[in-house]
Amino acid sequence: MALHLTGADRAKLDGAHGPAVQMAMQIVVRMADVNGAAHLIDISAAHIDSTIYIGEAGLEFAERLASLGARVAVPTTLNVSGLDEQHWQEWPVPPEWAANAHRQMVAYQSMGTEPTWTCAPYQTDARPAFGQQVAWGESNAIVFANSVLGARTERYPDLLDVCCAITGRVPAVGLHLTENRAGDLRLRLVEVPVSVQSDDSFYPLLGHLMGKIARDRIPVLDGLHVRPTEDQLKALGAAAASSGTVALFHIVGVTPEAFDLVSAFQGRTSYQTFDITMDDLRTARADLTTADGERLDMVVLGSPHFSLAEFRQLAPLVADQKVHPDVRFLVTSSRAMALLARQAGYLATLEAFGGSVTVDTCILATPMLPAHIKTLMTNSAKYAYYAPGMLDVQVTFGSLADCVRSAAAGRVVVEGGVWAPE
Repeated sequence: MALHLTGADRAKLDGAHGPAVQMAMQIVVRMADVNGAAHLIDISAAHIDSTIYIGEAGLEFAERLASLGARVAVPTTLNVSGLDEQHWQEWPVPPEWAANAHRQMVAYQSMGTEPTWTCAPYQTDARPAFGQQVAWGESNAIVFANSVLGARTERYPDLLDVCCAITGRVPAVGLHLTENRAGDLRLRLVEVPVSVQSDDSFYPLLGHLMGKIARDRIPVLDGLHVRPTEDQLKALGAAAASSGTVALFHIVGVTPEAFDLVSAFQGRTSYQTFDITMDDLRTARADLTTADGERLDMVVLGSPHFSLAEFRQLAPLVADQKVHPDVRFLVTSSRAMALLARQAGYLATLEAFGGSVTVDTCILATPMLPAHIKTLMTNSAKYAYYAPGMLDVQVTFGSLADCVRSAAAGRVVVEGGVWAPE
């Protein structure tokens, strides 16, 4: 199928709007050809994931665009960087890495972007509305925008995301189009009690299972009898986008494109159904733990970034306790959420406990982990899934309360709770 370009598209491609727009448009058009797009469409916002410094190539690309005078054409937020500008010297981050990561931050800020530095842009005022066409990078942000907000974005990879932001145009393919947003398979909860469905740890475990079953397909979840919070949906989507490549899910009666099964599947009646039982969820819980003992060096929370509501939930759990001297307790968040948590008094409570906060980055994306730390604990399925391979550590998955309890005890303490065998 031949790609049709408008006169405005061709003007950008021919350099009428300057070399930065021309360079970006050449890449957008090439990717449209690769994906078989018939035309391009306008977007009204973007979220750039290529802000993360992972090497000289990404830095060179950003500085090349900046040197050509690149400016984003739509409101654009920035994903995590490779550096916490405020606290990086408290960790073993190499100075050369820090300098390069800072240069990349400067390059992207020079393009007229919003320096949000978060993997959870839906926690900001920039969150898109239902039906809004956007170009978002970062897997958890993509799945949240599509599923929870009902906005429309494809899975934008690094470097293409900024090109879309500069041109304000994207290929008309994939999840931008209504016909591609129908469910592909049904996941049915079978005899999963409401007490389990109400538990925070249920959502990352369910998401982990969802990703492994669905892979790159669109799952429709049926049988949920509670109304999840945004943070629970965040954990669900982040896990599904990690163990699989889920970019859109529907929950019957919850998400905006799934009023019922009929609407979730857009009227289709032929689809696979997979049952999810308590045994499946317990298996997922065990799957996310790779550590084989009680040793604990560090607790990591905030993957994706901690919200203000999560700081509020954490504060009473850590009050009047102290972190064990052999354990570090880290929360990762955005500068905006950290400021609000500071103003609300939650950070003072966390710091009195002995915990710390790092902002603007992710422990998976910056070399801040001390070499002696080999065993971690987290309530994030995304972090538990990635950390062993990316950081060469062993992980224990637990609830938020388990994480606090273990940090204070100096060893892994996981209570069965709703997961205890019947």
